[in-house]
Amino acid sequence: MSEYSRFAVYFLPEGDLAEFGATWLGWDVDQGAPVAQPRVDPLGDRIEKITNTPRKYGFHATIKPPFRLADGVSQRDVEDAMAEFASSFAPVHLQSLALSQIGRFHALCPTGDVTALNAMAAACVTELDHLRAPLTDDELARRRKHRLTDAQNALLEKWGYPYVLNEFRFHMTLTGSVKDADRDDVLAALDSVVPDLPQPYALQGIALVGERADGMFQTIHRYTFSG
Repeated sequence: MSEYSRFAVYFLPEGDLAEFGATWLGWDVDQGAPVAQPRVDPLGDRIEKITNTPRKYGFHATIKPPFRLADGVSQRDVEDAMAEFASSFAPVHLQSLALSQIGRFHALCPTGDVTALNAMAAACVTELDHLRAPLTDDELARRRKHRLTDAQNALLEKWGYPYVLNEFRFHMTLTGSVKDADRDDVLAALDSVVPDLPQPYALQGIALVGERADGMFQTIHRYTFSG
């Protein structure tokens, strides 16, 4: 039996951006270990609360959302499928990444054409779906509390998550829901610590991550796009 309760496919950055994300969120997903968070002015010690929601997942962009294994599927099966998938795709090039606000949370989002990125993400969701156990009634009910549209509900029922395919938006989450009173301080703090981002920005591969017994996500293996 696997030590992980769920699996997911992430894009995980490398280098300065990975180091920034681990420090900002207080969790290094590659090492599976907490990291001391900075006290960045003007946010100060509010950073811990503001990053509490995304911390358990690590700094990432979700490509295939967390899923339980289908009956008869092992972790090795998932790893083999991931390796085969990555070998069929070339690196994905974005114009760059930029600090953005999505609803009430903040994230790094791509700029420019995202056609190739969205196609890769859609293929990952659909081609690896045989590995995923169907959602339980309780899981469906929890997702439906978020006022889904008819299209999102249809995606939830078919693919296990409402924000995939046509509803997908690549983003690397930096905060949970931010109150209006904190928004300017959060943006000022992020502007001072987000590293310079290459233009273009290349996604060289994807990663398989697992949810541990303590609820934290940890990298299992990175896969390089080699197609």
